[in-house]
Amino acid sequence: MVAVVMLVLSDSPFGRADDINGQASIIDGDTLEIHGTRIRLFGIDAPESSQLCRGDDSLPYRCGAKAANELDRFIAGRPIGCEPVSTDRYGRTVATCSVSDVDLAEWLVRNGLAFDWPRYSKSKYGSAQREAKRAARGVWAGSYVAPWLYRVCISQGGKPGSCSDDANEHP
Repeated sequence: MVAVVMLVLSDSPFGRADDINGQASIIDGDTLEIHGTRIRLFGIDAPESSQLCRGDDSLPYRCGAKAANELDRFIAGRPIGCEPVSTDRYGRTVATCSVSDVDLAEWLVRNGLAFDWPRYSKSKYGSAQREAKRAARGVWAGSYVAPWLYRVCISQGGKPGSCSDDANEHP
């Protein structure tokens, strides 16, 4: 009887025991929370909430806030499933998350709302990023500072509007 129960659980559509599933609250463009657990999306980096980018019209907009809002709109209250990969230095669970079989990190990158971060992803989202860049979606329509460079600028005393958008090269 126990073996049957274990077999049923292992074939469960709800995933592995360590998976995190449920309604998500969006914290920012690459972080969400499910049942009190902060989850950093694996392999990507989205602009910071306070970060400004310039659109194709050269006008500044809050690209970090846009990423978070678009992710929230895309999820639309549907349940999220996350498969933990590791834990980051801030204690957050790093995971691959999806809604209706769509990888949220890939969706963000494909729509120009976040960047593939090869240092961690091993270029898993590289083709989605090339597609977004070719189509001039999201940040690729104008100019931006890569989020990792923006954080360095801010940590060195720069103000959110003072971090140059000249450095929009991506590794």
